Amino acid sequence: MAPRRLLLVGEGNFSFAAALSETLDPSTRLTATCLQRPADLAGSRLVRENLQRLRERGTEVRFGVDCTQLADAFELHDREFDRIYFNFPHCGRKAGVAKNRELLAKFFQSCADVLAEEGEVHVALCRGQGGTPADKPMREWHNSWQVVAMAALGGFILSDVHPFSCEAVSGYKCTGYRSQDKSFHVDGALNHVFTRSLPFEGLQPRISRIKLGDQWFSFLEPEVLVGKLNRGFLEAPSCHPVKTINEKLIGELGKAFPLKRLKCSSPLLPQGGTSVLTSCNYDILSAAFWISLCEDNSNAESLTGGTTQDMEDFLVSFSELSLPKSLTDSTEEAHNGISGQAKVCLRPSLLVHVQAVIQAPDFLSGSVHILSGPVFQKCCISPFTMPAFHETLFILGFNKNLKDGCLRSLLDHLKCILDSLLSQTLLEGSKRSSSVEFVFQPNRKDYVINVKSHSFGPDCVKDLTIGSVTTSATSAIHKDQCFVCVSVNLDLLAMLVWGISDWRMLWTFDTRFLKNFVPGKIEPFKSYSLHPPHYVHDISFWIDEKKRFDEVEFHTVARAVSQDTVISIRFLSRFQHPKTEQVSLCYRLTYQTCDKALTQQQVASMQSQLRKEIQRRLHLTPR
Repeated sequence: MAPRRLLLVGEGNFSFAAALSETLDPSTRLTATCLQRPADLAGSRLVRENLQRLRERGTEVRFGVDCTQLADAFELHDREFDRIYFNFPHCGRKAGVAKNRELLAKFFQSCADVLAEEGEVHVALCRGQGGTPADKPMREWHNSWQVVAMAALGGFILSDVHPFSCEAVSGYKCTGYRSQDKSFHVDGALNHVFTRSLPFEGLQPRISRIKLGDQWFSFLEPEVLVGKLNRGFLEAPSCHPVKTINEKLIGELGKAFPLKRLKCSSPLLPQGGTSVLTSCNYDILSAAFWISLCEDNSNAESLTGGTTQDMEDFLVSFSELSLPKSLTDSTEEAHNGISGQAKVCLRPSLLVHVQAVIQAPDFLSGSVHILSGPVFQKCCISPFTMPAFHETLFILGFNKNLKDGCLRSLLDHLKCILDSLLSQTLLEGSKRSSSVEFVFQPNRKDYVINVKSHSFGPDCVKDLTIGSVTTSATSAIHKDQCFVCVSVNLDLLAMLVWGISDWRMLWTFDTRFLKNFVPGKIEPFKSYSLHPPHYVHDISFWIDEKKRFDEVEFHTVARAVSQDTVISIRFLSRFQHPKTEQVSLCYRLTYQTCDKALTQQQVASMQSQLRKEIQRRLHLTPR
């Protein structure tokens, strides 16, 4: 459907407006504006002819409109434009890049006042001016107009970019070279299409509540996980890609094995409940988020700023854990250790549920038992490690005498399924490819599932670990059986299948993300936020060498303070003071978003807050 209202700003000779007006649907209203007054343009025959054409078509023309003050030009009831066009903006004469950046910044801030909620801002720039990778060649950032960063100041993100063709708008004449009636070169010019970003608001940790037996408990969500609990991506009505990929994975496996899907219990485990992990998985616990449940006697209905939604699916009471009595006693002791409090950790892996499954009396040998749900782990910041993701776990039990054959059959079927999924979005003739292999681990029992992929471009090869295979679980009840547990990171698998280059996109609240996905189909993902700018800051601090510096905790604090906008933390140097022998470390942080407008000012504020928080939380002294 054609846009209802279009606004053109900075028109010079009105040739673009005249040409565009002849291509529009009659129901579309066009308003063409320029900064000059009528008297300033009276001497140009071309302008007079174009204005005549516009008036004949009933187009509204306004003079003296400052594109940096659009709210002043239009009454409140006369705003809400569906598209705003600004072709080849320039401050005039020999204005440098700084002046033209300022023009763009003020223009975008002005657009925010008059653009419809789902409207678009189109900005055409000459080759290289925009400063994005779409420019060929791309200018150095400091020598460009930094159009995406300027748009962020108005709350806009770049959603599309394509060549600007004068020939496509018959009659358009590009003039205004150095404020003269001369044409300028538009070869390689690009049209940049901007849309509104979700507001960049500070997400406050929520207080959540749960009823265990007759007692209510509350807990504060970890700051780094705000917006990542209770999302329901794997629930029935969801069309999220992690659910789609999970259902396809399970559906294909069901063609070869009988399946038993289990309800995934809480991602919160009591202190002591972590003993369900086998010894080879204790390293997982070091990455766990620990929180405290507090007795809460307030009225559940009157709680302000918290939530009780679906929290029963996120907690396990001590009596509900399928643990031996000795372990149950230890959890009760931990619970009673602090009056009114219980220590729990967010589930770092679905492997914590393996023992509960294989010890069950009704466990079915020869059937694949399936658990799927969110898990949470502290981790260093990198493009393919995430503090929250969705995991699916396949558990197969079989007679010990059939171990080798059953294990090989399961792994062969999984490899075929994964290879098939990873090839579904490949276009004919595309250089993209992926290969799956199971890599034997040093313990000679387990495997990791590796994928070598070109999903993020032919020149970008990624070797990713998307899961693991363990064979060390044993059951006191089913002593004659062996067990194979296959864990798959659904988020990473979805990223590879759809070509989603940033894991944070899976957690966005922007509704445009899910519009990319048609139920039952797998098509390449097209991002609505292109070429976001990045900002680099360094931080250095003194450490106490008598205490171990925890780099994972440092990364976790950076995640929390920056609201997941830090995409890279790189160690730069270590310095020891020659007199005091104090040691300091220096790191370089790169900030960038994948779905929101982020400004240099916001980043500077985050960096300042980070300096305060590492001192408060980690007892480090910033330099």
